[in-house]
Amino acid sequence: MTSPVFLFGPLSEIAASCEVIGAGSVGRSAVLNDHALCVTGPDAMPCLVARSGASVRGLVVFPDHHSQTRIESFHRLFGAEAGQVVLKYPGWEGGVQTYLLPSEMASVPIEAAPSWTPEQRQIMGMASLELLHLVAKYPNDALQARWPMALAYAASQRRARSEAAPALQRKAWGLKDVELAQGKRPYAWYFSVAEDDLRFRKFDGAFSEVVKRAGFVMCDAVTVLPYDPKRDVVMVIEQFRYGPWLRGVQNPWLLEPVAGRVDPFESPEDCALRETLEEAQIELEKDSLLSVGHVYPSPGAVSEFLYQYVALADLPTGIEGVFGLESESEDIRSHIISFAALMELIQSGEVTNGPLVQSAYWLALNRDRLRADAVVQDRG
Repeated sequence: MTSPVFLFGPLSEIAASCEVIGAGSVGRSAVLNDHALCVTGPDAMPCLVARSGASVRGLVVFPDHHSQTRIESFHRLFGAEAGQVVLKYPGWEGGVQTYLLPSEMASVPIEAAPSWTPEQRQIMGMASLELLHLVAKYPNDALQARWPMALAYAASQRRARSEAAPALQRKAWGLKDVELAQGKRPYAWYFSVAEDDLRFRKFDGAFSEVVKRAGFVMCDAVTVLPYDPKRDVVMVIEQFRYGPWLRGVQNPWLLEPVAGRVDPFESPEDCALRETLEEAQIELEKDSLLSVGHVYPSPGAVSEFLYQYVALADLPTGIEGVFGLESESEDIRSHIISFAALMELIQSGEVTNGPLVQSAYWLALNRDRLRADAVVQDRG
């Protein structure tokens, strides 16, 4: 058996899992004195630093050798190194291994770890499990790039499990009706690819033979089409898109709604407000968001799930521009056009973005009502 390891933060809450400690064993919860949890950046996993008078609660585990190596590699992604500390609790005192920020990292901005909610801690634990499975196969730069998306993907999974699954027409089947034989991640970086051997329930009630499926692992995202019912105009954005370029189209600059990935610790509605401000410099309120429908754009091979909105907004002339985040190399141009012009662009084939087409047709069905409501509000 390996030496005892003191795990802390969100990882300590899932440390009893065999996915973390392998064939090892779990000791007991304990408190490490004169240390504090700190983070080296937004959404980073916490590491330990010496701090007189502070204390950290965690869990003592005895992982097998393979799992201990994975745990060390995982913490190294966040700048921590394995080190020895003395741990005391009633009936026992001794040295344990844990993961500390080295003194040479003093130049790195270090902040106290935030007080995560139970939901946020669960998301960080799920993301940690993903990276623990990847650390033996991929280099540090790939895993560091993967971490924020692993968090967002974990949040997407948690959201998916909590959402209703109506079955008025389809079979009322669930996750128990799919059996995973073997799972792989042949590619992992900011995005990743899953390759699974699985069986699924057939309509005759029997399970299928084992089949191989591969898919692009993505997180949830939002789309927002700002609409001004008083002027009957919409705002669309234009930007270069890698996917169409990869396909070989003549013009890979697409007209689209505002769009973006949902960050790990925000709601789809908050993401919609944030992305609209970043990409179009329009400040919205949550009650301006009207749901167009939440969909999988390509469920055969992509896990991405879209929360689609039309947003009621004032769109005066002259607010167009080129916006986006420099940190994400965004170069996004906005256009204000009439609703009629949008429909003409769709008919002509210039608009090829699926969420924009769906949002436009939703707006076509609801436009008269929205414009009538705007007139009534003006009179009121």
